[in-house]
Amino acid sequence: MIEYSIIRRPVTTEKSTRQKDEANQLTFEVERRANKIEIRRAVEKIFKVKVLGVRTASVTGKKKRRGKVMGKRRDWKKAVVTLAQGERIEFFEGV
Repeated sequence: MIEYSIIRRPVTTEKSTRQKDEANQLTFEVERRANKIEIRRAVEKIFKVKVLGVRTASVTGKKKRRGKVMGKRRDWKKAVVTLAQGERIEFFEGV
């Protein structure tokens, strides 16, 4: 897989912001078929940082109702990437 197709977007939630500040961990939405090694290589190549570890989880989409019609959000995969000491990736500087 190509590096830029593996990493879809950063996940910016309260929990991921706290992990970034306290444990130097970043959370990304990634391609569902990507494995930990591919995710590690993609993050290291795109952001030019040293990655210590990668944890992945498959997230099941929530069921939603709109009137009588039941629907479902899409399933997706997230990766929590732990960076080496002193390494940083700044997404939203000055926002």
